[in-house]
Amino acid sequence: MKVSCLQENLARGLSIVSRAVAPRTATLPVLTHIVLATDHGRLKIAATNLELGISCWIGAKVEDEGAITVPARTFTDLVALLPADRVDLELNIRTQTLRVHSGRTDANIKGIDAQEFPIIPTFQEGAAACIEPAVLKKMIAQVVFAAATDESRPTLTGVLTKLEGDKITMAATDGFRLSVRSDRLKEPVGEPRTILIPAKALVEVGRVMGDQDEPVAISITPSHGQVLFHMKDVDVVAQLIDQKFPDYEPIIPKRHDTRTIVNTAEMLKACRQASIFARDSLDTVRVLIKPGEELEPGKVTVVARADETGDNQSELEATVVGNEIEIGFNVRYLIEAFSAVDTPQTAIETTQPRSPAVIRALGDDHFFHLVMPMHLPKG
Repeated sequence: MKVSCLQENLARGLSIVSRAVAPRTATLPVLTHIVLATDHGRLKIAATNLELGISCWIGAKVEDEGAITVPARTFTDLVALLPADRVDLELNIRTQTLRVHSGRTDANIKGIDAQEFPIIPTFQEGAAACIEPAVLKKMIAQVVFAAATDESRPTLTGVLTKLEGDKITMAATDGFRLSVRSDRLKEPVGEPRTILIPAKALVEVGRVMGDQDEPVAISITPSHGQVLFHMKDVDVVAQLIDQKFPDYEPIIPKRHDTRTIVNTAEMLKACRQASIFARDSLDTVRVLIKPGEELEPGKVTVVARADETGDNQSELEATVVGNEIEIGFNVRYLIEAFSAVDTPQTAIETTQPRSPAVIRALGDDHFFHLVMPMHLPKG
């Protein structure tokens, strides 16, 4: 293999695939490596930890075809310090050593035969769901934060993804909150599919998407065990979670007794201020909602109190329709929920102090977030 490319492009490609590199404690040493391979006049850079695989293609001048795997950390650190100029890569097949030459730098990195690297599925034209990148990025941002991070509950670490007709729906829950977002595909899919994608994989999809402007193709591998996101110059493959996601429809309230409309930014600021004091009291805050009287507007008051630190109270004007209510929440959940809302105003729908509240982006029917209440101590 003999290839030349720009240091800037090589560093960018390595940054894209870096999150898929296995830790140094991996049982297979080759998983701590990155694959460099010529592919139709370009240089392919790929990494996998067997759960997530990322492939990236960069422009290059290919003189001789070939492939090699090199230690990810060593190669990435070296490339980052090379001058912003041309980088020449030359493989010695007999010793499986990659020569890296740029400017006055000349290095030799010992690698492992590329044939020992696991095969990463590649995109095949055919049955795929296509979605605008901005839409997918927004869906991921509004859903993944609600997924569980505790690996002992693998089902809840995934995002339920439904593809039906021209509609895509994503849902995630950690048992204390639920985030659901739906939107439109570019074209209807032939066969409805429901899959469970690891939230961590979707975070990586959102990260590598960058300023992508071409539609993203979502396909399921023939074995039905993996999902592939095909973008311009980048493919992300993730192992699907083979478990049943809980049926969340029954817990969504069918009605509400109080509907409160608040300024999103003001509510978010009030929650962040409250979190300073709430962190010493299990992140618990009191939210008091009071309808207006005659010419007086309704009010929402966010209260946090800690015995050792002190207390904080923020009052916001709001449009309140319904009954007065006092309800407790985990303030961290509220901050993440209101951060996911991208409309100027947010609707909070409540029924009883011990029933879940529904947070909706006012003017955006595609997204809602449900959060369970917390028990409030008396007084």
